[in-house]
Amino acid sequence: MNTNQTHNLPIKGNLIPLFASSLVIAVLTAAASVLGLVYRDLFYPTEALVQAFFPNDIVNLFIGLPILLGSLWIAWRGKLLGLLFWPGALFFGFYNNIAYTFALPFNWGFLLQLALAVLNTYTLVALVARIDGEVVKERLEGLVHERLSGGIIIGFGLAFLLRVLVVVVSALLSGGALTEIEMAPNVSDTFISPALVIAGIALWKRQPLGYIGGLGLLFQASMLFVGLIAFMVLQPLLTSAPFALIDVVVVAVMGLVCFVPFGLFTRGVLKASVSE
Repeated sequence: MNTNQTHNLPIKGNLIPLFASSLVIAVLTAAASVLGLVYRDLFYPTEALVQAFFPNDIVNLFIGLPILLGSLWIAWRGKLLGLLFWPGALFFGFYNNIAYTFALPFNWGFLLQLALAVLNTYTLVALVARIDGEVVKERLEGLVHERLSGGIIIGFGLAFLLRVLVVVVSALLSGGALTEIEMAPNVSDTFISPALVIAGIALWKRQPLGYIGGLGLLFQASMLFVGLIAFMVLQPLLTSAPFALIDVVVVAVMGLVCFVPFGLFTRGVLKASVSE
């Protein structure tokens, strides 16, 4: 079955293998999350690991997994919105996989997250390569607020990178060593920052890559903010960590900066789909 003929999506080649690998990712994500919740002491042998990842397993199960499956379902129905959401859902998973892989000791949880990181990388790269950027650009140009969306994506990429530099430089100046748990989110930010900056610049310049990745990156960033708020609410309920109300408010305000262009880009894609 050729998904290009069946679903009329702007793709080059067959998406069936990528649907299959994404479903495998969904199954492994569910397994890793459930096993982490059920066998907490085995997967997270220290209190610091419990605080960092036990609540995040719930976030992955109830946010990361649904956005991936939802994107797949919408794309399977031949909708451009689902096709452009799909890379963002994979990127959301990849971001989390990197943090787990860097922080966890060598155990079953580490192996599952490593497998997910590799599979997410393969599927994401292959998916982006199969999307016909010229066709997507033709459908969306002028409808998705390229300068606003691209500028926000670039800004987040630079902000994440700056945060990493501040953390590393501060540690070097103070002479203190960062733990794996402290470094884990910074490693993830280091991996995603270049993608944000490159795709943001491409969208700003109205290049095909920007139209391929713009909505997915805004989707991923928006879901990261939602997931982070959920994490900060769940953490004090499930672990001994205190509740940080100010942090929740700050993250919510930052999230609004991302939610607005995400909504505008989504509306543009829907408008383009209606006019086809």
